[in-house]
Amino acid sequence: MSVKVQIINKSPHELPAYQTTGSSGMDLRAWLREPITLPAMARKLIPTGLYIALPAGYEAQIRPRSGMAIKKGLTLINTPGTIDSDYRGEIMIAMINLSGEEQVINDGERIAQMVISKYENVEWDDVEVLEETARGAGGFGHSGTH
Repeated sequence: MSVKVQIINKSPHELPAYQTTGSSGMDLRAWLREPITLPAMARKLIPTGLYIALPAGYEAQIRPRSGMAIKKGLTLINTPGTIDSDYRGEIMIAMINLSGEEQVINDGERIAQMVISKYENVEWDDVEVLEETARGAGGFGHSGTH
């Protein structure tokens, strides 16, 4: 199953694409005039040159790439980042360098992944008492796994 999404690509890089038939995310590439050096613990918005128009009822989730995280210590500040269906600005990647040394981001480098997801809007039903469950109010660690 697929959904059509309008896209404008102002970068010279290929459109986001699934790397394998089982991939849920498409890699996003940095669009840079020159490499960016990100000092340890620094954060920066990285442009992609991509603009999308999602249909109503869909969002794009921007997630870290595991290779960037483990090899370079680069990840995303807010993850997953959300692109709403009514946003029309450039997709920017909010990166942070969690390593102990400077990291360089190059033009065309795959820096994040994007997952398109369907969602439902909710209507609140304001009640006085919630339906009971076996778990009840049990919180973190409540399942008692040993």
